Amino acid sequence: MLAQNTSKNAVDYLNQGLQSVQSGKVQDAIAAFGKAAQLDPTLAPAHYNLGLALRQAGQLQPAADAFYRATQADPKFALAYANLGGALLEGRNLQQANDYLQRALEIDPQLGVAHYNLGLVKQEQRDWEKAIASFKKAIEYSKNAPEPAYHLGMCYLQQGKIDKAKDAFSKAVKINPKYPEAHYSLGSVLYNQGKLQEALEAFRKSAQANSSYPNAYYGAGLVFIQLKQYADATKVLQSARDLYKAQNHLEWVSKTEQLLQQIQKMNYQPR
Repeated sequence: MLAQNTSKNAVDYLNQGLQSVQSGKVQDAIAAFGKAAQLDPTLAPAHYNLGLALRQAGQLQPAADAFYRATQADPKFALAYANLGGALLEGRNLQQANDYLQRALEIDPQLGVAHYNLGLVKQEQRDWEKAIASFKKAIEYSKNAPEPAYHLGMCYLQQGKIDKAKDAFSKAVKINPKYPEAHYSLGSVLYNQGKLQEALEAFRKSAQANSSYPNAYYGAGLVFIQLKQYADATKVLQSARDLYKAQNHLEWVSKTEQLLQQIQKMNYQPR
């Protein structure tokens, strides 16, 4: 009788934690999931959701530990292996991440997030072919996720397959029109192909998706320089510089400063 009560209390805490997550109270969720896992160490969803909450709070090692305990409680819990792999990837443990992701896919070969995380591991290892294969699988099994298409595009860029990269970025922004990095990458490809108005439109969409994303303004600045619209170029590049400064990207601050100085020279050349 006592064991049954303990289990019920653990499930109560699990549900309380899930409600806290929905309310955006991550620390409360961590406490509740921790209590649930403590009361019933065999309750895999308690460990798993604790891992998700810890990862959201940026606590990678405790998150990985929680996902690992979820796999111990339920050795067939494919999502727990997939997220354990993801946490280890963020912590730069690529070989361990790879092993757990392979385990996730042995259990569930159609688990999109495991294919995606495995693609990220291969991308980090600069194994473009294997990364591309994994991202394609992730796209197949996670049709509503834009990230696999974006990363697929980045791998194609590394291989110099520009048109394939462009198609992949286009796919990403079609799935999520508010994806700043994908709009920016699409804009960069278009810019390099000399399609300046299309590039400018992509950079605008990037800035609309995230007004604090400096690359969007930097890209727009490059287009305006090509179009000899120096006042517009100055305006967006100053925005880029200030954002880079605020985000401590000092190398990009100096690159942007150099462009602004070049514009001043171009602008004041005798006609």
